[in-house]
Amino acid sequence: MIDLVHQSEHQAPVCLWIAQHIEAINAQLTRYLQACHDCFHTWEQPTIQIFAAPLARSFGLDAFCNFQTKPISILIDVGRMKPKNWLLAVVHEYAHAHVGSPGHDQAFARSLTHLCLGLGIVPPQSLSEDRLRCYPNYLPTPNSLAFWRGETEDWRLSVTNSYFSSESLS
Repeated sequence: MIDLVHQSEHQAPVCLWIAQHIEAINAQLTRYLQACHDCFHTWEQPTIQIFAAPLARSFGLDAFCNFQTKPISILIDVGRMKPKNWLLAVVHEYAHAHVGSPGHDQAFARSLTHLCLGLGIVPPQSLSEDRLRCYPNYLPTPNSLAFWRGETEDWRLSVTNSYFSSESLS
């Protein structure tokens, strides 16, 4: 599922940028994951690990919750959305992990609504499966690979000004 850069002129910049930034990005995603955990009692919190990764465009996914791994793994292609929206993707995938299902049924809707209310995000108004597939909504970036090459604005500037500051989640 990970997008491999096959054009040699892109491999080095992508690999170098990832090597220099992935630990900090994963730490930020982990803070968002902890914020989701904090919305539930300890016994209701699924065991989850979360990672940023450039997902292959052919899958048509910005994020993915893998129930085949122990702990459950969430992969987020952080290049496909503005950093201020990373929490929204984490919330959506966490709701899947919480209910233990890839579907967008009523159990997912309840979990997603609970997370949204707990995190100060407007909860979904429509509980139809079609609407829940893409909720919470965010605009995709035009070129996800630009992020992974380090050609976008410094992601840390957008993240710390979004839903939570880095300090408030630690």
